[in-house]
Amino acid sequence: MKQKVVLLGSNVIGKGNEALGEVILETFFTLLKQQEQVPYAVFCMNSGVLAMTEQSLVHVHLQELERRGTRMLACKTCAEAYEVADALAVGEIGTMQDFVKLASEFEVLTIS
Repeated sequence: MKQKVVLLGSNVIGKGNEALGEVILETFFTLLKQQEQVPYAVFCMNSGVLAMTEQSLVHVHLQELERRGTRMLACKTCAEAYEVADALAVGEIGTMQDFVKLASEFEVLTIS
């Protein structure tokens, strides 16, 4: 995972039952943080930026990944659109240029 970037495009995994999608997303990040090697970065866009706020149970797992060296970035346009730019509990604001640079250097694993 060290040479990967996780692109989180939603605050849930899958379509259908949103509560189930939140549980699945939390399970994904719970297991991811337990791996020996963690991803280089997690880039959140669209409703994925909501996972970086205290309203999401996922933010705790993202904080642990960040402590282990994973860079956490929220799409600036998305964070502003969802009005959470000042409410991030983890990470920092990034730009699409940041993501394009990461995608050119690392393998991207898309979660949505």
